[in-house]
Amino acid sequence: MTLNAPTILTLLRIALIPVLVLFFYLPYGWSNFAAVTVFVLAAVTDWADGYIARRFDLYTHFGAFLDPVADKLMVATALVLLVQSQPTVLFALAAATIIGREIVISALREWMAEMGERGRVKVSNVGKLKTIFQMVAISFLLYGEDIWRIPVPFIGEILLYLAAALTLWSMWVYLHSAWPVMAAATGSGPVEADKEEGRPES
Repeated sequence: MTLNAPTILTLLRIALIPVLVLFFYLPYGWSNFAAVTVFVLAAVTDWADGYIARRFDLYTHFGAFLDPVADKLMVATALVLLVQSQPTVLFALAAATIIGREIVISALREWMAEMGERGRVKVSNVGKLKTIFQMVAISFLLYGEDIWRIPVPFIGEILLYLAAALTLWSMWVYLHSAWPVMAAATGSGPVEADKEEGRPES
């Protein structure tokens, strides 16, 4: 496997995950700023690897697989850390909604790809908006302190709840798009296929 620039940036994003955890737990006044810096740097590499891959035609199947994995790992790690620092029911539900949606949509995309219908679950505008709210919210919450009189943590929490709402909306959009294929596939499991081909049931 040959590593190109976009793939290296994606691997760097994964390598930054333990660094984020380390800075989050360091007992220093600057550790929150360092954690935000790591998270924002990861977000920049996410944009950069996609831009470089498109601009210089460096698309690879491995890179296409690894890029969303790196994004989800970074976001899930950040949310788990934040839930620990703010263990309320509403906050935990918002984080669980965002992480759960990522698992569901990843599984849906894999299944749709196997069905030859991956184009039905391509990234939507709602999904892009959700990502923006989500990344800004996590950045504000990781910083966790007011700036002058601006209530950064409060704004971050509100943005996270909005991101969770957009998460549910975007998941409905994806599931609605995929429903015709899912409905058509109902009842065509392995047992039915064995019957059609004349093989005995296992």
